[in-house]
Amino acid sequence: MTSHTAARAPQQSRSRATRRRLLEAAVECLAELGWQGSTVAVVAERAGVTRGAAQHHFPTREDLFTAAVEHVAAERLAAVQAAAGELPPAGPARTEAVVGLIVRLYTGQLFRAALHLWVAAATEAPLRERIVALENHVGRESHRAAVEFLGADERTPGVRETVQATLDMARGLGLANLLTDDSARRAHVIRQWARVLDSTLGGPEAGL
Repeated sequence: MTSHTAARAPQQSRSRATRRRLLEAAVECLAELGWQGSTVAVVAERAGVTRGAAQHHFPTREDLFTAAVEHVAAERLAAVQAAAGELPPAGPARTEAVVGLIVRLYTGQLFRAALHLWVAAATEAPLRERIVALENHVGRESHRAAVEFLGADERTPGVRETVQATLDMARGLGLANLLTDDSARRAHVIRQWARVLDSTLGGPEAGL
């Protein structure tokens, strides 16, 4: 390793750490302050870096916030994948556990931050294109993971639609949780929906 290469390594490490702090600060700001209150300067201050350093990593505001939500979404999807090893064996208990896992993707700080971006994207065209692409990616990965964890056969009539309905329901539960703690009601909904999903996964004979 040359001295030049050795000198670059710590610099690259610091650069990655700065980028990560900015991404995490951006998500926190969005969740707490909304789109209007989340300027690059505010995020930079929270991350403990200069505005110039923030703009070095993310030239525009849209770059910063779409990258932030994408970063944390990737982490959440990775956490879901990691949790797969702890799921119960195939059966009703596993189905309920998977539904709960999916719902947790759409509750908490990440969902709150993403929602602020969705609202802003409705009126800001440059942001809208990025957010639509990001949400499509997250939706596809979430659907794929749900099918994998459930052992679902999407060739069975109604299975693909019911899995997708599970994701849609999870988003709805996330919205219901924004203003008040909805955990008690949510637990009942998850349990009942898991029964519906389990029946569909079992095919036409499951309800007989």
